[in-house]
Amino acid sequence: MPKSTSSSMFKQDVPFNDATSSTHSRPSLYVAVGASAGGLEAIESFFSGMASDSGLAFVVIQHLSPDYKSLMVEILSKKTEMKVNRAEDGMLVLPNNIYLIPPKKNLTIFHGKLLLNDQEHVRGIINLPIDIFLRSLAEDQGEKAVAVILSGSGSDGMRGVRVIKEFGGMVMVQSEDSAKFDSMPRAAVSTGLVDFVLPPDEMPKRLLSYAKHPFVIKAERSETVISDEDALTRIFAILREKFKVDFTYYKPSTVTRRIERRMSINRIDEIREYVAYMQNYPAEAATLFREFLIGVTRFFRDREVFDYVRRECLPDVLDRAANRESRFWIAGCSTGEEAYSMAILAKEYMLESGINRDLKIFATDIDRNAVQFAANGVYPESIAADIPEELMAKYFYKKKDSYQISRNIREMVVFAQHNLIKDPPFTNIDLISCRNLLIYLQPVLQRKVFEFFNFSLNLRGILVLGTSETIGDMGDYFENLDHKCKVYRTKGRIKHGKDSSELPQVPNLNYRESGRPFTGARRDPRSGEDRVLERFIDALSEDFIHLAVIVNEQMEVLHIIGNTEGYFKLPSGKLSTDISKMAAKDLAIPLSTGIQKVFRKQESLRFSNIRLRHQDGFKMVDLRIKPLPQKKGQEPLVAVFLNEVRKPATSDSTQSVQTYDLSHEAEQRINDLEQELQFNRENLQATVEELETANEELQATNEELLASNEELQSTNEELQSTNEELYSVNSEYQSKIMELSELHNDVDNLLSASQIGQLLLDENMEIRRFSPKITEIFKLLDGDVGRPLTHISHNLENVDPIRIIEEVHRHGNLEELEVRAGNGQWHLMRVIPYAVGPKVFSGTLVSFVDITKIKEAEDALRASETKHRQLFETMSQGVVYHSADGAIISTNPAAEQILGLSLEQMLGKTSMDPRWKMIHEDGAEVPGTDHPAMIALRTGQKLGPVIRGVFHPGKNTHIWLAITAIPLFQPGETTPFQVYATFEDITEKRKAEQDYQTLFKKMLNGFAVHEIICDSLGNPIDYRFLAVNPAFEKMTGFKSDQIVGKSVLDVLPDTEKHWIESYAHVAITGEPITFENFTRELDKHFLVSAFRPAPNQFACIFADITDRKLAEERAQAAHQRLMTVLDSINALIYVADMQTHEILFINKYGRGDFGDVVGMNCWNVLQEDQSGPCDFCNNEKLLDADGHPTGIHVWEYHNMKTGKWYSCFDRAIEWVDGRMVRLQSAFEITERKRLEGEQTKLIEGEGHVG
Repeated sequence: MPKSTSSSMFKQDVPFNDATSSTHSRPSLYVAVGASAGGLEAIESFFSGMASDSGLAFVVIQHLSPDYKSLMVEILSKKTEMKVNRAEDGMLVLPNNIYLIPPKKNLTIFHGKLLLNDQEHVRGIINLPIDIFLRSLAEDQGEKAVAVILSGSGSDGMRGVRVIKEFGGMVMVQSEDSAKFDSMPRAAVSTGLVDFVLPPDEMPKRLLSYAKHPFVIKAERSETVISDEDALTRIFAILREKFKVDFTYYKPSTVTRRIERRMSINRIDEIREYVAYMQNYPAEAATLFREFLIGVTRFFRDREVFDYVRRECLPDVLDRAANRESRFWIAGCSTGEEAYSMAILAKEYMLESGINRDLKIFATDIDRNAVQFAANGVYPESIAADIPEELMAKYFYKKKDSYQISRNIREMVVFAQHNLIKDPPFTNIDLISCRNLLIYLQPVLQRKVFEFFNFSLNLRGILVLGTSETIGDMGDYFENLDHKCKVYRTKGRIKHGKDSSELPQVPNLNYRESGRPFTGARRDPRSGEDRVLERFIDALSEDFIHLAVIVNEQMEVLHIIGNTEGYFKLPSGKLSTDISKMAAKDLAIPLSTGIQKVFRKQESLRFSNIRLRHQDGFKMVDLRIKPLPQKKGQEPLVAVFLNEVRKPATSDSTQSVQTYDLSHEAEQRINDLEQELQFNRENLQATVEELETANEELQATNEELLASNEELQSTNEELQSTNEELYSVNSEYQSKIMELSELHNDVDNLLSASQIGQLLLDENMEIRRFSPKITEIFKLLDGDVGRPLTHISHNLENVDPIRIIEEVHRHGNLEELEVRAGNGQWHLMRVIPYAVGPKVFSGTLVSFVDITKIKEAEDALRASETKHRQLFETMSQGVVYHSADGAIISTNPAAEQILGLSLEQMLGKTSMDPRWKMIHEDGAEVPGTDHPAMIALRTGQKLGPVIRGVFHPGKNTHIWLAITAIPLFQPGETTPFQVYATFEDITEKRKAEQDYQTLFKKMLNGFAVHEIICDSLGNPIDYRFLAVNPAFEKMTGFKSDQIVGKSVLDVLPDTEKHWIESYAHVAITGEPITFENFTRELDKHFLVSAFRPAPNQFACIFADITDRKLAEERAQAAHQRLMTVLDSINALIYVADMQTHEILFINKYGRGDFGDVVGMNCWNVLQEDQSGPCDFCNNEKLLDADGHPTGIHVWEYHNMKTGKWYSCFDRAIEWVDGRMVRLQSAFEITERKRLEGEQTKLIEGEGHVG
């Protein structure tokens, strides 16, 4: 049988110390998640929505197969960012962590540490790990405990839910419609103690809301609730009105804790809001009522107590009841487990001792639902964990997924709803068990209960309390038999005044006072409901009574004082308190007749000399019935007094007395009828005995069937448990299969997308798997999987991959080499052994990475390095590398040539060497620490270019260098590890610049340097004077100090925008321009040439051409006058370029014949059908060998285009732009030619005549 939680927990050697709580932060709540079959998906859904920084701790309890390694750590780690731990013995529970129960273990918690115990698998006993952990969690963490019950079959967790609620925790259960297996959630909900029923994905939000409620997170409980007496009074009044139970004098800590918990669950911060909530939602009142009445019990709870009662109490109690009925009372029986446990205990004792006693056990509770549950006697299968196997087989039988109590035990127990505080107690009780009820009551109520118990118990009667309860100051009533088990014996009945049973009452809802009813400091006026016990004592005070019974109008017995033996007996079957059914046969008729008469007339009545059968004879009794005093609104009651007659009765003048005596005839008739009845009874008895014999045979058969059925049920339970474990394993396998399937797809996609040829071989060199890219190396098809690689061809050049793979497989080493394929591509071939364990290999992994581009890049890099090395060695600039201490470590040939030193002479030297003799431009000596390389090393920043003079030993003078020093850094470092200095010899350049400066100052042309000014968009808007030479000053009249640094618009405000744009074009593009410009402000003409000396600058050279321009203007004026004269001549005059034959001018007469032909070729427009210069062109005749004009050339010609004759006068002249042109003046002589022709004809004619 598994160890109980408490015993196994306290056997651990784990001493408590503050280190467990001070070293680490404590979780705000401890959440136990219980799941079984179908619970994996629910667990994943629950934790997927749970915040990883909630401050809560989670312990997951599952039904795990003992032979299966759980994968829950891996599965759950993918659903949450919280750390997932497999629980270990002694592990401290930390916030934001998840702990999983390992297989074959039961888990408990003690002082915040997890403890592991081996599961004890006993045939017929079900292990319930969820109940075990929930019980220990409730006892260890109290109100910080939270139970979450998810999908699963069976009822594991049901009892744990009760314990969690008893200690003030919270319970959440998965809704049945969302659970794959709803047995566990349904069993938990059936307790009526569940706070939330939700799908798993909605649980995290509600749990976090609950955890953040002020009543949950506060470190110390405030007095807010308990101090609001009016609100508490209203809550108690609502409950009393609905359920007839007054909770005013229940312990404040218990009441306020339960109220605060309901407020937390309903997310209400103020108690007055909660009162309104109860009034608006009646179901909440019922829930709070159940919270107050949480009854946590189980079969044989605190087994040592039952052992003590069986060993020390039952022998005495049952021996004293040898000749009468023995009566036990289980007060606060809850769902009946303790009552049935006590019945089984007594039954076992009687069987073991060989005695038979008439035992009746009264089991009462204020909770009607609990009493009904107990009366049914049906319990979940989880009770098997608390009951020994032999008792389970003897007193229970399986009924579907539950256990039914056997009939012989069920008939020993009478269940009834009973208010221990308000209702009259039972009497003639031999043993009372009231465990773990009094701890919820204030002392005033405890005292009243103890008085009731003392009144109920027979002399030497036994009282059993809970292990946390004591009798307090009631030592006059009871003596202690065992301090540990809390078993007491009554010292005998003690009469107390009526005030002992009086308690202040909670006022009605419409009545308000300013006292403190909750704490008991105020004693309210007594209400109209007088206590039954007080009224009964008032009646007793008039006389001494042998036996007295109080009865109401329904003939129900309310209270009994005295020994009822021979007068009354409880009937078998269902409990009935009807006095006519309980009374002896001879007493029943006069008793029922008399009671009805007294109720009707409200007068006392006495019957005398009633003869009752007693043992072997008769006895005479007097019956007196008296109405009890009553006030308005009270229930009518009568008192029945029975006295055995030992002498003739005396009359009572105050009440009616009747003698009850049967006549001799009537008695004889009765005897005859009784004899006849006896005969019939004997016949009936014979028949009954025959039936009983048959019934016994059937019973035996039934017992055998039941035994077989129980074995089958036990086997079925084991199969069901195994099935649950298999389902859990299967769920994890399914999850793992999905994970492996995803992993398989990931690997396939990775192989396809990686563009790496990969080949996986087994230990026999057979192909297991390959990527598509490998087919570029090996001629593989999908069907080649399983074939030896030796059967597959490849296209690698000058390498045997099979031999390499075999070597790797044989020696377990890694091989890498670069190989070339037949298509010219290069690959990095890597062969790795496929390891399945330390130095254990089951194959080989071959990969080919395409490194063609890398090889090409390496070749290019080598070429680049060669090129840069060549450049380094051939460049005109000198380069010197310095180490971190400034020493020279490398130079190029140019540096040796420039400095006049060899590499050997410079290696190891630093700038501190005085032989360098470095100087500034002004001739001042440069200290070694200010060498550009040293400054760059010291600052870590680039320096230069700077001008420094360095002594040249070969020239015995200083040469001038432009030096730039650049520091070099290792990756991630901020201090240079080297610096290199580049320099060039600018000695000649410096001299040229000096000469330039001299020329700049002495040149006759003006010279100015400018800088372009742009706006924010980069558009040129102005330019600034940077430098001007003396000639510029002389030409313009502007002094250098007047314009340098100023913009042109400041100096010449009327400067047009297009000039600024033109200069900007030069400064930006570097394209030079030359143009003439007239400056109105200076009234001068300048010939300007602009070029770019530096980026964003332009320089202008100015030549004053004012005189030339004036001469040109005069020449132009003369030219214009000449053109005017030529236009006025009545002859063709035109000017043509002697090289291109382009007509530059034609006068008005010519334009009349040929049109405006300026710009056209003369031979094209002046002649007919010419494709080139005229063959009669005389340009070469107009110039001599030196290009000088030869004079006027006169000739005549007939123009075919106009049909006219011209007399031409050609000469070469200098045109206005200085070039030589042909000026032709052609006078028309057509008429003269006609006359000459006629004359010639005439002369010829005359000759013929002559």
